[in-house]
Amino acid sequence: MSEYTTEVKDLPTIEAVDITNYLVLQTSYYTRQQMKAFKSLEAYNFFVSGWVHNLGTKRLRDGYSLVFARSAVMAKLQGFEFWRKTLKEARYVVAPMVDQSELAWRLLSRRHGAQLCYTPMLHAQVFVRDANYRRENLYNEVCEEDSPLIAQFCANDPEVFLQAALLAQDYCDAIDLNLGCPQMIAKRGHYGVFLQDEWDLLEKMVSLANEKLKVPITCKIRVFKEVEKTVRYAQMLENAGCQLLTVHGRTKDQKGAMTGIASWEHIKAVRQAVNIPVFANGNIQHLSDVERCIQETGVQGVMSAEGNLHNPALFEGRSPPVWEMAEEYLEVVKRYPPCTLSYVRAHLFKLWHHTLQIHQDLREELAKVKTLEGLADVSKQLRLRCQLEILCFVPFAPLLRLSHLICFYLIVSLNPVSFNFPLQGNKCVFSLCRGCCKKKAYKEVADCPSHGLRFKTKAEKRKAEEKEQAERSTTEVERSDHIPQPLQDSRRELEEPRLLL
Repeated sequence: MSEYTTEVKDLPTIEAVDITNYLVLQTSYYTRQQMKAFKSLEAYNFFVSGWVHNLGTKRLRDGYSLVFARSAVMAKLQGFEFWRKTLKEARYVVAPMVDQSELAWRLLSRRHGAQLCYTPMLHAQVFVRDANYRRENLYNEVCEEDSPLIAQFCANDPEVFLQAALLAQDYCDAIDLNLGCPQMIAKRGHYGVFLQDEWDLLEKMVSLANEKLKVPITCKIRVFKEVEKTVRYAQMLENAGCQLLTVHGRTKDQKGAMTGIASWEHIKAVRQAVNIPVFANGNIQHLSDVERCIQETGVQGVMSAEGNLHNPALFEGRSPPVWEMAEEYLEVVKRYPPCTLSYVRAHLFKLWHHTLQIHQDLREELAKVKTLEGLADVSKQLRLRCQLEILCFVPFAPLLRLSHLICFYLIVSLNPVSFNFPLQGNKCVFSLCRGCCKKKAYKEVADCPSHGLRFKTKAEKRKAEEKEQAERSTTEVERSDHIPQPLQDSRRELEEPRLLL
């Protein structure tokens, strides 16, 4: 009971095995009607008056028991105390991922070393107005094994964000505000990283949530290009009441083909400037990268998104066979339903990303199946093919040729110094990656043979064609000027339409 206030530490409670984030009074099992009557007893009120809110009944085994939200009696921990006591000093963190960090995937990741997980990003406005959305995306996913857990919301209105957080706080250990999503849908919805320049609004959102919630408020951000501005941004959020900050070391524009390398330099500067725990996000391919990131930046933990999707055993330091992780994931999905089939299919595409480039027919079959059993059959086929491939090729081929059989995530370079010019090309005329080179070559109308870019050549060809066309037109005009007048009149008569009488 060390996490609770001293005033209620002697409250006679137990933690129910089948209810997470709730405390259950040590009472006998009664019927629902008897429990309702029991709520009004003075003896009961004596124990909980002033401390317990949101009373309710939950069915446990063969009867009902009085329950109340854990947050009702928890002391609201802050900063490093929150990280130490509630999050258990978590170092290995699974990122919030839209349609990807659902319960089954979180449980799989926890089995393989993850110490803290986030829910998928939830839309605050939809969460407030739609009870089904709340049940499907949070309430029905409450599980004892899935702890500690942080629920993430996207929002652009302080009141709506607060309402959503109040509805979610009894089902998680903290509420996170998404200030890092760079996708076009976030731009259209005006949330995520596209609130990055609206400091007054963000300050109000964080401070209001910090004031009203019983659980801590955290934030996930992206960096500005300038280190100093990034530091001021982080300090503003800390002063507003943010108790833990996750810093993704990429800018708003670093996405898709322009993703590039995350800047650990920015993350280190933020960590040194604030007095709250900081998680780093970006450039994580293997467990050794996690340890190196912690050592170089001084952060309390490291968050993984893409790396975790390609290899859920990343935090164990293993790269297991692709079929092993897929089969274990499908087993978890069956054990903890319901899980949307599209989520499961998307996870299998990530796990088998390299393998399906070789077995194209299985890729097509995976896209077509519409049942969990069908996905399991595809997984079985893939395992048999991979095992046969190992038997046939191990004695004769280098290990690299079999790399598609294991879970791994690859980014070309992990050099934080190349923050402004990521993934340098060896033969590129600008010494840039293809994405950056294409942008620069287009702007400067230049060529880059190594990347197959011919902007200058095409422009010169286009100008030559236009010049040739202009010269041809001029020549035709000059020729017409030298035609004798009688011939011009005859030509005009031939060109004019004649009326048939």
